Amino acid sequence: MVIEEKKVVTVHYTLTEGSADGTLVESSIGSEPLAFIYGIGMMIPDFEANLKGMKPGDPFAFGIQAADAYGEYDEAAMAEVPKSMFEEDGEIPEGLLEIGNTLPLEDDQGFSFEGIVLAVDEEKVKLDFNHPLAGVDLFFTGHVESIRDAEPEELEHGHVHGDGGHHH
Repeated sequence: MVIEEKKVVTVHYTLTEGSADGTLVESSIGSEPLAFIYGIGMMIPDFEANLKGMKPGDPFAFGIQAADAYGEYDEAAMAEVPKSMFEEDGEIPEGLLEIGNTLPLEDDQGFSFEGIVLAVDEEKVKLDFNHPLAGVDLFFTGHVESIRDAEPEELEHGHVHGDGGHHH
């Protein structure tokens, strides 16, 4: 079986910045492999394109430019918001507004997103809404662990069930 549309693919990978010798970002080595349904938009398109046609056991090593991964860093993707919006019962929870913290947020339409705390003063919090890997060239190394047909329920739900996937 080869990697193609609507296949559940599991891979073990190491992600580094820029090249195989770059700073380690994350790795599945020593833990569960990454499991995803190929071709339904779960992964970076260039990540999938580099795996297309591979078989279990095939090794991979490829780079993806920042613009084709999580985009270039956008200085305009920052905002200052009132510090009071983080209050719970009139107080801001201890440790919440620490510089570098990633805060889960929701807009007025109910869409979830994250902001990284850049600065805090008496009145405002400055947040960065760029993806943490925006502006970073990525380099993946690893191997294909397994490939199988996606179950109809997995396709309907848009994610993998069972080993390496979502458990209901």
